[in-house]
Amino acid sequence: MLTVVDRPLIQYSVEESVRSGIKNIAIVISRGKSAIEDYFDDSPELEQFLEAKGKLDNLQEIRRISNLANFWYVRQKKALGLGHAILISEKFIGDESFAVLLPDDIFDCDIPCTKQLLDAHKELGASVIVLGRVDKEGTKKYGIIKYKQVSDRLFQIEDLVEKPGPEKAFSDLAVLGRYVFNPEIFDAIKNTPMDDKGEIQITDAIRILLKERPVYGYLFEGKRYDAGDKQEFIEATIDLALKRPEFSHKLKEFLKAKIS
Repeated sequence: MLTVVDRPLIQYSVEESVRSGIKNIAIVISRGKSAIEDYFDDSPELEQFLEAKGKLDNLQEIRRISNLANFWYVRQKKALGLGHAILISEKFIGDESFAVLLPDDIFDCDIPCTKQLLDAHKELGASVIVLGRVDKEGTKKYGIIKYKQVSDRLFQIEDLVEKPGPEKAFSDLAVLGRYVFNPEIFDAIKNTPMDDKGEIQITDAIRILLKERPVYGYLFEGKRYDAGDKQEFIEATIDLALKRPEFSHKLKEFLKAKIS
């Protein structure tokens, strides 16, 4: 729910999903996260208040948010890793392909990042994960792949390892918070042992899936911000605000004054 410009992080992921053609969204939550449910729900009292005050633009935005998609909520009682969060969503997803979006990553792309993955998935019929190039420091923060290159942006994954560091990294291609999976990933997760932190890592599950099915990585087109990093959070706020007509002019003037 941390706000970037004028909307919470999770809204960026929801709107990306909707622009990618997804209308049924399950949000994995835990204790104390009821604010997320309330945010995407109808709010008759607030709507009545805004209407009475004549704040029609705000009223329209509140209604737009609640009608973005069909929302369900899956409760994760213990934080046991991303693999576990995906696994407990199995009953909601059923026997279908599905996308996974991590809301602390903001992707600013002309074609939504998830849509890029879905298009590749439609062509290949296989699970596809988003890739980005990272520096040596990035190899300590993300899963890194070993690959066979198929085209300029498409890579068949041969192996991957979680946060190996520059000495053990297979490449400079990292997994960056967007996935499209076939339902076989659930069996792979079920066969994935917990790591030394007591978590089920999706990286380990993908390695198991690779033994049975091909998995691809797609080097996305666009810009990504890691909102969990303070510097990138600030960059995202500035860059995204500059793209908004209601903020851009005054913000540019402010930045010019500060730089000069």
